Amino acid sequence: MSAPNPRTVATEALLDTLKMPEGGCIEVARRAALARLRAMGLPQRRDEYWKFTKPDTLLTAEVPPAAPFDNEEGLLFDEFDRLKIVFVDGVFDPQASDDLSLEGVSFDRLEDICCTDIHWAKDIYGVLETRGQTPVPRPFAALNTAFATDGIAIHVTGRPSKPISLIYIHGSRASDAILHHVIRVESGAEVTILENGPAAARLNECMEIDIADGGTLHHVRAQGRDPERRAVTAMFTRLGKQSVFKSFTVTVNGALTRNESVIELIGDDGVAHVAGACVGDAGGNRDFHHDDTVFVTHDALNCESRQVFKKVLRNGATGVFQGKILVKAGAQKTDGYQISQALLLDDDSQFLAKPELEIYADDVICSHGSTTGAIDETALFYLRSRGVPQKEATNLLTLSFLAEAVDEIEDKALAEDIRSRLENWLSRRG
Repeated sequence: MSAPNPRTVATEALLDTLKMPEGGCIEVARRAALARLRAMGLPQRRDEYWKFTKPDTLLTAEVPPAAPFDNEEGLLFDEFDRLKIVFVDGVFDPQASDDLSLEGVSFDRLEDICCTDIHWAKDIYGVLETRGQTPVPRPFAALNTAFATDGIAIHVTGRPSKPISLIYIHGSRASDAILHHVIRVESGAEVTILENGPAAARLNECMEIDIADGGTLHHVRAQGRDPERRAVTAMFTRLGKQSVFKSFTVTVNGALTRNESVIELIGDDGVAHVAGACVGDAGGNRDFHHDDTVFVTHDALNCESRQVFKKVLRNGATGVFQGKILVKAGAQKTDGYQISQALLLDDDSQFLAKPELEIYADDVICSHGSTTGAIDETALFYLRSRGVPQKEATNLLTLSFLAEAVDEIEDKALAEDIRSRLENWLSRRG
């Protein structure tokens, strides 16, 4: 008699604690996702794309407790006029949210989609996630599609006058949130989506984004400062002809964060940028492990993609980057750029990188690079010799290091707000 498969045992143990929402036009997609999950199983450390990140605490039925962080600062993006959609521990809070009314946009909650037989989101929910399972399995995304309990469907048909802001509040030490958002940007439409907050003690978030020909979506995310929180997120984006997608994420705390981004350029002349800035500190008996995993597929002519990721690590923090550019046959005139860099502020921190290119077209410009290093001693000496204190000089060089990633934010006011927050966070940590 053969021994039980550990992957199967772990998968079924977690599934026994979950209940799939029933009914509505996305029930078929949910059941298909459950079948995919059972076929692939939850990730194990031996899996190629999980060898740098230990998934154990994301798999347990019992949530590792995480105390909500008492943030003395004002919330990020508070100074901007925006439509606010608030989730508390993964549950929509209508009292804290604005009226879901904005020109050029329609909104539906996930539970409303579950109560109808016909909805535009049916053509996207689980569809992009399914496409993103090849050639690399993404079990947590399949788990999300099957069991997501809340989320928002955003249909953009025009150019709304202000950003849409998804605000995630962490209130319970043992909250376990599964959020799934679906976004459709129609031809010629343009929108900015903001996300900020820790969401829960443990978060599984999936976002599926379909951008039609000529559509544009800007995405800026800040993942919250709760030091003990854990999160695994997946963003699946499909771009049509002459469409634009630009996404930026800033992360400063968190015991474990895994952000996956899967992008398909299927229409000619598309543009896709994904970037991240991370400041990690594992001091004070805290854990900090941050993983960016990106897969960009070029499957059309004359498309551009950029991956720009910068991590600043200290006191034993760990950073991971896994990025791939796949250029399919016929995707001529591709321009693909990928850079991942880490600044280690001590000898105890580490950066693990796996950059990849796979190219089946001959008229392309593709590059990738990854570096790890310490503070430039010459630059530090220059600043110190001109009277800049050690701590301030280090922070200035750190901000300069992060600048290339922050510059990927299209809106200059949003970029300046992120820079200001990073400067404040760095000055307090010293």
